[in-house]
Amino acid sequence: MTAPGLRERKKQRTRDALIRVALELFTTQGYERTTVDEIADAVDVSQRTFFRYFATKEDVAFAVQQMVEQRFLRSLAERPPEEGPFDALRNAVLGGWDTIGEAIEEVVPVELYLRTFHLIESTPALLAVHLRRSNEMEDTLARMIAEREGLDVDEDPRPRIAVAAFGGVMRVTGQLWVRGEDLTLDSIRALTERYLDHLGAALAPRWRP
Repeated sequence: MTAPGLRERKKQRTRDALIRVALELFTTQGYERTTVDEIADAVDVSQRTFFRYFATKEDVAFAVQQMVEQRFLRSLAERPPEEGPFDALRNAVLGGWDTIGEAIEEVVPVELYLRTFHLIESTPALLAVHLRRSNEMEDTLARMIAEREGLDVDEDPRPRIAVAAFGGVMRVTGQLWVRGEDLTLDSIRALTERYLDHLGAALAPRWRP
């Protein structure tokens, strides 16, 4: 694969700068109070240039999250076929946390990315988008799992059920993590692993001995 040309590298730098500035403004002065003009001015580009990279202010808010999700989907697609559905989901997400820090740092400081979690949880407009995107991701995952297992996702309920359980754990761990004191990638990875490991026990017919 050839290295990107000068023009492509310049475009990538501009896009990354817009993301960094946007997230910094969103997390310091609030999403609703930040305008596209402010973001563009801070990067010394026009509003028209901003819209060449992002269709809306919402898109730039979720740009890094989208990158993380795409890496997770690629990781899931690469899991060995002999792994069961839930193991494939679990190993894909935990493996992603092991390597995602470097990828995030190429765009924004990890600390800024982690602060964005708080922003989403505390901003109704962004939380609504986050929930919609989560539903879309679960549909994509269910179809991937069904394809792995040779099933029709519209006829067999198991892929959607497995992904719903997995997605529920991910939402719970994310909410607990943002309310905690250790806002690091290591912390959210450990919390995710702990809660995923308890899923089987939580679904057992009986809890009491």
